[in-house]
Amino acid sequence: MKTILILIGASLLSASFSSVANVKFKLEVLSENLHVLYGRGGNIAISTGEDGIYLVDDQFAKLSDDIKTQISQLKPGAPEFVINTHHHGDHTGGNENFAKAGSHVIAHHNVYDRLKDKHGEGSKYLPILSFSQDMTLHFNNEHAQLWHYANAHTDGDAVIFYKNANAVHMGDIFFNLESLPFVDVDSGGSLDGVINAVEQTLARIDSDTKVIPGHGPVTDKSALEAYRALLLKAKSVMVSAMSGGKSLEEVLAEKPLSAMNLTYSNWLPEERVTTLFYRSLSASHHQH
Repeated sequence: MKTILILIGASLLSASFSSVANVKFKLEVLSENLHVLYGRGGNIAISTGEDGIYLVDDQFAKLSDDIKTQISQLKPGAPEFVINTHHHGDHTGGNENFAKAGSHVIAHHNVYDRLKDKHGEGSKYLPILSFSQDMTLHFNNEHAQLWHYANAHTDGDAVIFYKNANAVHMGDIFFNLESLPFVDVDSGGSLDGVINAVEQTLARIDSDTKVIPGHGPVTDKSALEAYRALLLKAKSVMVSAMSGGKSLEEVLAEKPLSAMNLTYSNWLPEERVTTLFYRSLSASHHQH
């Protein structure tokens, strides 16, 4: 008996290691029709049902075959739609591969523009459907509303509210890593916009809502409230550090965020977060 269990364990282990080195995929059930796939890059939401399959975000191009394998465990066939929460490559890298397989990419108008700048007119990376403020997918016994929050993580963010599953996919507006988000100022993002998007989302969900972040584990409303508190604290720390019109160099020298004792990833060190927050907050002060 023990031998059989060991063999089953070994085969499950080898199945979960993908053909791309070191990417371990994990599927999590949120409802009968909704799963989250963790891999490398942004979290993917997979809707399956009698109408077919659609995804929110698609990670990197080289992972597409592995992602398709993961989806086929739930339901055979190519996704009908792929929604992009924003234009970054760790969320849109699979667009071309899925489009070639028959998927229709959906995103905000600004995502279309940014992917066009990067990949060229007519590229399969580009959305086939783009929207301004909102649109709803009535598919797989679900009403999934795509809602645009202006100038948050980028200028093209879409948050997806699943009515029947009582879930929300926030893309990179929410980094659930007990850390501060990447505010992509050069792509129209702003700290105030991230805070606003988090507050607006909180107003639309309840304590049972499953909250899917762009990165990190699926969580709930209370964790999103804690994230809002973290953002507001970081903003007030930055605003006071910037008082009196201090230069970026002066603020960086003070290391104002270090007192918050947060963890930072290699690609987004504290100095870079401080710089982006500084740039975002100085731009917003000029506007007011």
